[in-house]
This record gives sequence, structure tokens and C-alpha cells, in this order.
Amino acid sequence: MYHIKQIKMKYVIILAEEVSTINFNQVLETSLETLRYSVNNHQVLLKFEGETPTFLEGKQTYNYEAIMEILNSPDWTEED
Repeated sequence: MYHIKQIKMKYVIILAEEVSTINFNQVLETSLETLRYSVNNHQVLLKFEGETPTFLEGKQTYNYEAIMEILNSPDWTEED
């Protein structure tokens, strides 16, 4: 069973070249240092609650179950 906070959170993947557009007041990450990058460093995961931040409008939004499937893939998790 999922934690209630995870159910409320929404997730978006952006291109690494878009990190300069991030408004850290509108997402749960706090700085460039707290971002999670894909294995190849081409994509970045962002999470937020509530309304979609304006800088993320039009981007694909994922729920917890969907984002976990993506994050558990080889693109996001290095294999030993």
C-alpha cells in the first residue's frame, strides 16, 4: 500500500537542458543539487503536489505507480 503523500504527489520528467526553467518554489525539490537525473543525465525528475506549476504545463504528468515503473527501468537505475 502506498503512503498517502505519495498518492497526492505528481511527477514530471523534463529534459536536462530545461533545468534553468525550474521554479523551485513550485516543486518539492529545493535546488539543482537535489534533482534526480536519469542514468545518461539527459532527463530530470520533478515532483509536486496540487496544481501543475506553470513552467510544467503541457508536460506529461505521472502518478506514483507510473513513475516508479519508469524509475525502476535501466534508464533511471544503474544495474550492478
